Amino acid sequence: MFEFLIPVSCLFFLLALFPGIHREYAGILAWTTIIIVFIGGLPSWIEESNILYPVMAVLSIPFLLITIRLLLRKNIAVLSLTRAAGVAFIIYAPFAFIEEVGNALISLVVSHTRYVLDLIGYQVDIVLWNTFQSGIFRVEIILACTGIQAIAIMLGVASAVPTTIKQKVLAFLLIAPVIYILNLFRNAGVIMAYTSQFFSFLPDISGNPEIGYSSFFWAHNILAEGLALIFLIALAYSLFRLIPTLGDFAGNLVGTYEKEIKSIVYKDR
Repeated sequence: MFEFLIPVSCLFFLLALFPGIHREYAGILAWTTIIIVFIGGLPSWIEESNILYPVMAVLSIPFLLITIRLLLRKNIAVLSLTRAAGVAFIIYAPFAFIEEVGNALISLVVSHTRYVLDLIGYQVDIVLWNTFQSGIFRVEIILACTGIQAIAIMLGVASAVPTTIKQKVLAFLLIAPVIYILNLFRNAGVIMAYTSQFFSFLPDISGNPEIGYSSFFWAHNILAEGLALIFLIALAYSLFRLIPTLGDFAGNLVGTYEKEIKSIVYKDR
């Protein structure tokens, strides 16, 4: 709905990377526009019976209000968080805004996912250029299925604090190849579960009338997203071990938001 704001948000995040009196205001505009885009995705996520993203969209509203307050005070931790988001956008932008680049990544993921399925011994056909089919069921691979968002976000997080060249290289190796490879198995798992109807015995709580969608819902929206969340938490922990100052930054950031929430909640008490 508000996708036209994504490049606008990207521009403001980039501006927030550079020191100056504009930095805090660029950060405010960046966070505001991207969260408007995020909230704008609610109808489609609800239609897809997605659980995680709608919850995050609702929580993003108080997050934005608190972030604006902290940026206006030039809070160092929140400025670092904004810089991390800017770096993530720089990594993600070429794939999102240059169709040829995004399609090249999708094609690569389709090829590698097919390789994983072949290793497992699961027979599936590729129809069109980015769609798997087995029987009457099809799964389309889009940019969101490539893992690039998670890679960009985690690399952005790794950039939130100063690091040595060795730490930068090790952080990249810990994040990019690992997420990419695990995402291939995630794709393969969802394709197998949906096209073979692994979860057809589970109750259909998706509300989607499409035949067989319940298996996709349980495989993609529940199991895959749940495991991905657990993995990202484990990856973040490994990243904190590799870059100890990043763990200190995360603790400081959480403490900053916690303190701000308490100051708002107990303001009139």
